[in-house]
Amino acid sequence: MQLEEMKLAVIDALEDIKAFDITVMDVRKMTSVTNYMIVASGNSTRQCKAIADNVREKLKEKGVEARGVEGGKEGEWVLVDLEDIVVHVMVPTTRAYYNLEQLWSESQTRRAASAA
Repeated sequence: MQLEEMKLAVIDALEDIKAFDITVMDVRKMTSVTNYMIVASGNSTRQCKAIADNVREKLKEKGVEARGVEGGKEGEWVLVDLEDIVVHVMVPTTRAYYNLEQLWSESQTRRAASAA
């Protein structure tokens, strides 16, 4: 499966279970761990678990196995590692606290500043 096709499949799987505030970050220039990080929110721990499960199941149907899933027991922050894409599904309070979007944008800003 092509990377862009996989990204769209993840977004579709997130939207199937009503994830909201979906953010896609291209992190290829910042890390060799993954190509994209996708962050989404769910209204409750139960919904976050369901969203993460749906992502894993929908991608498995397309031939992409998750390398791992973390946080599924608690559900406040569930991470689905698809190798080329890492999906973070969080309740809004956890998402606001960790603010991954700002963390990764600051990383990019600092990297650009240090290269100058």
